[in-house]
This record gives sequence, C-alpha cells and structure tokens, in this order.
Amino acid sequence: MSLQHAHGFDLEARLRERERAGLRRDLAPVDSVAARARVAADPKDDQPTFGDEQLVFAANNYLGLAGDERVAEAAARAAADIGTGAGASRLVVGDTPAHRSLERRLAEEKNTERALAFSSGYAANVGTITALDPDVIFSDELNHASIVDGSQLSGGDVEVYDHCDADALAEAMADRDTNASHDESWLVVTDSVFSMDGDVAPLEAICDVADEFGAWVMVDEAHATGVYDGGIVGERGLEHRVDVQLGTLSKALGAQGGFIAGDEVLIEHLLNVARSFVFSTGLAPPAAAAAERALDLAPEQRDHLWRNVDRLREGLETMGYDVWGDTHILPIVVGDRADAVALDERLREAGLIAPAIRPPTVPEGTSRIRLAPQATHTDADIDRCLAAFEAAGEEVGLL
Repeated sequence: MSLQHAHGFDLEARLRERERAGLRRDLAPVDSVAARARVAADPKDDQPTFGDEQLVFAANNYLGLAGDERVAEAAARAAADIGTGAGASRLVVGDTPAHRSLERRLAEEKNTERALAFSSGYAANVGTITALDPDVIFSDELNHASIVDGSQLSGGDVEVYDHCDADALAEAMADRDTNASHDESWLVVTDSVFSMDGDVAPLEAICDVADEFGAWVMVDEAHATGVYDGGIVGERGLEHRVDVQLGTLSKALGAQGGFIAGDEVLIEHLLNVARSFVFSTGLAPPAAAAAERALDLAPEQRDHLWRNVDRLREGLETMGYDVWGDTHILPIVVGDRADAVALDERLREAGLIAPAIRPPTVPEGTSRIRLAPQATHTDADIDRCLAAFEAAGEEVGLL
C-alpha cells in the first residue's frame, strides 16, 4: 500500500462485512412518492410484482397526507408566493410568514406558549439536547438515534434505563443522587411512541419520577404528532409537566421538518443557541405551509387510520402472527433475521412493500416486519395485505 493510502478507509471491506452479516441495505426506488398507500412498480426492478402497482405498508405517512391534493396545493401556493427555499438561516433573512404561521399553529396544537421549526426532527433533537447542555441525561434504551446522538454530543453523562421502565429510571436517579451536586441539571428524554416496537412510554410515571428528583422531561412525539390530538402528551393532559415537546412534520403530517414546543424562555434559548437551528437554512416555506394545512386535515383522517389498524391487527393475530405494540404501528416479530428477509421477499413478490427490520435497528432475535397502515388504505388494500401475509407465512414456514 502506498504511503498516501496508509491511513485511508477500507470501505469496501466494511461493506463486505455487512453483506456477510446480512445487514447490507439498498435503495428501493419507485416511480412515485413511496409514502403513498399505492405506488407504481419500478420498471427496472426485476422482482415480480402484483401487476404494475405495489401497496406500501412501510411508510410513516400514517394519515395519508403526503399525497393529499389539499396539502400539495398549500405547498404550491407557498412556493409561488414566498419561494421554494428560505434562502438563509431564520436569523438572517430566512424567517418567512410561512414559518411564523406554522409555529403559531404548532404551539396551539401542543398547548404551549411557543414552537420553533427545524429543518428535520433529527436536527431538532440534536440541537435541543446540546443547547440545553444537561449535566446528566437519563435516556430510554430504545430511544431514537437522534436522541442518542444528541445526548453524546452534549457532553453530559448519559444514564440509559430499561425500556419503558419508570422504576428503573427512579433507581438510576436515586443511585446518581447520592453523589450529585444540587446545581446539576438533569434531563429525562424518551420517545412517546416507539417506532419499532409500537408501544408507548409510561409518561405519567416518568413525570412523577422526574418531579421527585427535580429533573426536566423531554418527550419525542415524532410518531405521535398528528395521529393523536396534541400527541400522547396532549392526549394525557401532560403539557404542563413535560418541559420540552418534540415533533416532526415529515411523518403523519406528510411534509418535512421538525419542531420543538415549550415555554417562551425555552424557545428563545433555542433560537439563540441550538446550532442546528442557528447555522442551518430555514425550513423550506412550502414544507411549512404543507405541514400547517395537514394539521387542519389530521382530525378527519384519524378514524380511517384506526379502522385499518384494528382490522390488520385482528387479522394477523388470528393467523398466528406475533404482533407487538398497542399503537398504529404493528411490528410483526419473527425473531430470526433470515426468516424476516424471506418473509419480506415473499411479500414483495405479492406486490406488498413492507421491508424486514433487522439488527442493529432492532435487538438480535427480534427481526420483524414493521407494518404501518395508512388512513388512505382501502378495505380491498387491507384484504390484499392479509392475504399476502397468510400465503407468505405459510411458504416461509412461520404459520
């Protein structure tokens, strides 16, 4: 090896190792927005498909609003009136009427004094946690990668507690409290709805523990925003006990971006200190306008979503599948990664897009198909999904 490459990176070897471990991934192109409930099959794809149309059961477009004409029209108007991009940081010349209107609407939705829009949910998590600069962070073991990364970047001590276990959180805080100084800042961070297990954090109990030890609570509502009225925090009336609420505009609201909702002082601090806000071009105005319109349409879509969720869960459990969670996310856990991949392949042959989820995204022994029904799936779509799972499960030997 020449000297100039002596300290380089052997990326090909890393990719081969992922291939051997069954962890290498690839893009899955389609001819239209993959978030829609139904998409045209990619003509370059050599996989057999169900005619020229595939059903999408993998997207986070829970309310089907990413393909809604009314949302698209709002984005188009903003693009025509304001521009396709903000053009600069919000603190320079990128603060547009679309941003301010969206943030007022988000604060109303989350029942807080103010809200602040970021370019993504990832940026909101990383920017907020680092801007708070906590001395100690107590984090659920299954929190999203953006929480993990933000916690590490903050420089604070990170205490990971058992998933959705408020008693484990209390024990971790009690152990830490014996040697803690009274001026330490403590932050408890948790998802509300966990995207891979489809379960919900015990937020009331977490708030009780945080109150006992004087800690702040931050809740990531990425997968609850729009699906629940005010998110899980709002549905349970915890707005005044949760100090920092995070949400995304890119899942149920069908747009792009993220946001933080909280009191006036919090938002003022973030717009001055959060590096992922200060040093980033503002959210594109069409995305802001689309998200605001989606917030107005969300209530009428929820009943359709929950009807589809209930039908799918009942049908899959009747077949004998192990369906985890109790939310709109339906993880079908098969355990072995090879079985999950085989099931994925059979489903794709039947025209169903529901990719296998494998380690390291989920723990070893819990490989799964993560189903995410949408409000815009029809009864016929649900029937076709169930039929595909029954046939694929029998062929793979899971049923």
